[in-house]
Amino acid sequence: MKSEEQNPWTKLSQEVKYDNPWIQVSEHQVLNPAGNPGIYGVVQFKNLAIGIIPIDENGYTWLVGQYRYPLDIYSWEIPEGGSPLGIDPIEGARRELLEETGMAAQELQLIQTMHLSNSVSDEYALIYLATGLSHGEAQPEETEQLRIKHLPFQEAYEMVCRGEITDSMSVAGILRTQLMLNSGEITF
Repeated sequence: MKSEEQNPWTKLSQEVKYDNPWIQVSEHQVLNPAGNPGIYGVVQFKNLAIGIIPIDENGYTWLVGQYRYPLDIYSWEIPEGGSPLGIDPIEGARRELLEETGMAAQELQLIQTMHLSNSVSDEYALIYLATGLSHGEAQPEETEQLRIKHLPFQEAYEMVCRGEITDSMSVAGILRTQLMLNSGEITF
């Protein structure tokens, strides 16, 4: 009998069904935990998910607005994107912050790690708090049509509480930052 911490699934075979520069989708023939045959689809990501919460000395932050094609909605989010596996995630965070907002940060502090949609994917997220900000020109990718919103951090927190921000990394990062503020772990 396997313990709860051991994998109860037995992989019989695996076949790649789709592959692009960002993801690979595989179909696994398996024996499920009850020992019965089944299939499992797995989305493997080729990047780490990186999110950044930039906060200035006055307690203001920046959100990025963009249209999210899979959901067919406009979304306000923290600056975020992908950092190739094997690259220092801090460098990926610096690149995403510059790309989406035009800012550079003197300090990046890891505040949250997450597994996103862990029932079907291996996507792993890192969220950083960025301080000591300097401003420049945003450099969005050709696939991004971005709007930037500069607002008090408290207002971003209230947007989460009202359900106006629904992106999981943004919700988790903003809530984590609010907890850090409430506990005195960070101040502006």
